[in-house]
Amino acid sequence: MNFVFLSPHFPPNYYQFCVHLHHLGVNVLGIADEPYENLHPELKAVLGEYYHVSDMHNYDELLRGLGWFTHRHGKLDRLDSQNEYWLETEARLRSDFNIFGLNNANIAHIKRKSLMKEMYARAGVPYAEGAVTASLAEARRLVKRIGYPVVAKPDIGVGASRTYKIHNDAELDRFFAQKPPVDYLIEEFIQGTIVTFDGLTDQQGEPVFYTSHIYSNGVMETVNEAGDVYYYSLREIPADLEEAGRRVLRAYDLRERFFHLEFFRTGKEGRIVALEVNMRPPGGLTTDMFNYACDIDIYHEWAHVVTHNRFTANYKSKYHCCYAGRKFGKRYAHSHEGILRRFPHQLVHHQTITGLFSAAMGDYGYLFRSPDVEEIEAIAAFILEPQV
Repeated sequence: MNFVFLSPHFPPNYYQFCVHLHHLGVNVLGIADEPYENLHPELKAVLGEYYHVSDMHNYDELLRGLGWFTHRHGKLDRLDSQNEYWLETEARLRSDFNIFGLNNANIAHIKRKSLMKEMYARAGVPYAEGAVTASLAEARRLVKRIGYPVVAKPDIGVGASRTYKIHNDAELDRFFAQKPPVDYLIEEFIQGTIVTFDGLTDQQGEPVFYTSHIYSNGVMETVNEAGDVYYYSLREIPADLEEAGRRVLRAYDLRERFFHLEFFRTGKEGRIVALEVNMRPPGGLTTDMFNYACDIDIYHEWAHVVTHNRFTANYKSKYHCCYAGRKFGKRYAHSHEGILRRFPHQLVHHQTITGLFSAAMGDYGYLFRSPDVEEIEAIAAFILEPQV
């Protein structure tokens, strides 16, 4: 099998996908704009070939690179980056080279938030009402129906970049006066806690690994208000959340792929309301959180699904695994050294977070685990306690 991995060096922990493909006999071919000498040593050791391009946004360069791989290695069987940013590029390349997976025919319903609502309707899962509005007049008519507050977000966008909560007519007027020249979705604001349904499907579309995470704050609030965030995995998935997640996966007919489905759990009624789909692994260090929560190696298991359509681990969520991120510009009550001394057994990993993720995830991240959710929340509170 020939597997082309786009941008195999980023995020930094994703080189492990390539390592495990190689160990299972796959010819891993890397393509990126990172100089070869800068790649992780373990990544360099497992690449069958690396094709350097000057700019990953130059599609012609990527075409030439895949043409070179085809000439040298034969038919290309798979292509991926496991990265939200490159989903459309991947789909285009798969279409051009007839490679298995998401392609030009189905990528729009994965990238466009407005089209996600069509899939939620098909799945029978409640979702926030909204629409792409091209003018202030259209937006006013929509708001008259759904009421304030509303959320304005790019119809195609990653994370909560350039996402706004709008409370009244004056703010709506100001938003349209300054709106970037891209399609924006205006939708009702749902008050609730963000919960996720995350995992991996096999080649028939059956979830072979799945878990759930609960967030302390919404990503929009964290980015716009420069706040702190923590989120942790659940040991037991609520039945209504799992059912909603499975319905969405069936509607998309998602095969041999990671998924990260976001929902709101509303405050008053406790309903599940769909937020958006992300057909790739959850961002940041969440794949490592899978491992720490279940004592598995998700990188190996994914490679096994690709090569043999089998998830080999007998997994269960032994722990709640939590991520807590600090901002470098904020002052906290407890020092980094104090955190390490206080929780030597619960802390499993900590590291600096790269600039691309830091707005949503913080500048320095801690991973810790415990079978007890009260302990998890107490540790998160300790790490993020502000200095008075």
